[in-house]
Amino acid sequence: NEAFDRYREAAFSLLMDGKVHSAFDLEKADPKWLDRYGRNSFGWSLMMARQLIEAGVGLVQVNLGNNETWDTHQAAFPNLKNHLLPPMDKAVSALLDDLESRGMLDDTLIVMGSEFGRTPKVFKIANAKLPGRDHWGAVQSVLLAGGGVQGGRVIGSSDKIGGHPASDPQKPENLAATIYKTLGLP
Repeated sequence: NEAFDRYREAAFSLLMDGKVHSAFDLEKADPKWLDRYGRNSFGWSLMMARQLIEAGVGLVQVNLGNNETWDTHQAAFPNLKNHLLPPMDKAVSALLDDLESRGMLDDTLIVMGSEFGRTPKVFKIANAKLPGRDHWGAVQSVLLAGGGVQGGRVIGSSDKIGGHPASDPQKPENLAATIYKTLGLP
């Protein structure tokens, strides 16, 4: 297929570009930058993402966690406090600060979300020492920053227990439209 070959050639061309290729290399990174983003897979991934953006890559996806690391069905609170939120906060803050200081945040849309929310009520599953939260599709939080999005706003709200939309519910199509607009797609 001619269209597939054209996209494959573009992908290989991008990966062979020296600036893009070096964006994946953190061996020569300044230790202060590694400390700033965090010396963990998410920190390294966001640092590489920033380098890819600087190299001209138009769309970068970074996944936080693997093998259901964020699947906090049990021991949710200690896992979030001690293991999950600190590296996320550190790396995302560093990325946003770096993009802003380099004049790139207005042209770069950051989207943080998950595939679903969490139950509004904490529960304890059988054989678990500490409680957690299950999957919940009725509401979830998504953070948007940069890319021309007006900061400091909350769009939509949930009821007082975070169980269902209370005002201005949004649909996945609205999020997709925001992303497409930032990418220059109609």
